[in-house]
Amino acid sequence: MRIVILDAHTTNPGDLDWAPLAALGELVVHDRTPADQILARAAGAEAVLTNKTPLAAATLAGLPGLRYVGVLATGVNVVDLAAAGATGITVSNVPAYSTPGVAQAAFALLLELANQTGRLSASVHAGRWQACEDFCYWDGELVELDGLTLGIVGYGEIGRRMARIAAAFGMRVVATSRSRGPGTAEGGVAFLDLENLFRTADVVTLHCPLSPETTRLVNAARLAAMKPTAYLINTARGGLVDEQALADALAAGKIAGAGLDVLASEPPRQGSPLLTAPNCVITPHVAWATRKARARLIAAAAENLAAFQAGRPRNVVRPSPEPDSAG
Repeated sequence: MRIVILDAHTTNPGDLDWAPLAALGELVVHDRTPADQILARAAGAEAVLTNKTPLAAATLAGLPGLRYVGVLATGVNVVDLAAAGATGITVSNVPAYSTPGVAQAAFALLLELANQTGRLSASVHAGRWQACEDFCYWDGELVELDGLTLGIVGYGEIGRRMARIAAAFGMRVVATSRSRGPGTAEGGVAFLDLENLFRTADVVTLHCPLSPETTRLVNAARLAAMKPTAYLINTARGGLVDEQALADALAAGKIAGAGLDVLASEPPRQGSPLLTAPNCVITPHVAWATRKARARLIAAAAENLAAFQAGRPRNVVRPSPEPDSAG
């Protein structure tokens, strides 16, 4: 079997080994693949693996020998699933490989907003503490998480991990879920509808997939409903947020801050409004990318392909009650 990886670099920049996949066939690895080279590089492949290189309907139609697509991520919006299904191409993803790291990163963003650790450290290194008249100083309010309400949008694996961490901080947890109706509860988590969650939560954290229904889920109206002291955290998909509306809300003080690991356009386009928005912490889509998580990802991708070769495909992408979006 000819196996082609279209965009290997982000998953494995050289610190891991592709041997588990190489053992399954003739492996061709490309660090990056421009859009105009996808067809040429994937030609003749029975299996193609991709992280963010898109496989649109027209691309899939131009690959008559393709039988399998392995997504090197949990989110699968880079593949036209309807077109793949119509042509008999099996699509598998890798769920839950990055759950610990994404939850950790989400809280790192929240803690940076609440404790301003990075900003204060930078000011110390710039000499401000040496010039201070007192034994300490601060720059803006420091916020305790204990007693605050965390609102989780999307209660999949990552959402549940977030709830456990929040409980350790003494936070109350509310959530939205497609499989649990408002007014229900589970393990100390109360389920609300979206509108009540945005009004109630001191921190709103996004852990749902990007779909036509969730695109710009965080819009001007929902931002206006949030508490002026509230934070927004997004480690899922940039398209969940109306970025101009968020930038405007931050500039107007309608919410206290935002912590983002994802943007609608990655890398961000010139003039992206969030790059200059106040109280906005941004990391470059790395919540998923601990070395341990990437090693799990490669191992699971190889297991997915081996299962397909054996006629027992696993992690085949189908609608599920509560998928996460990570990686």
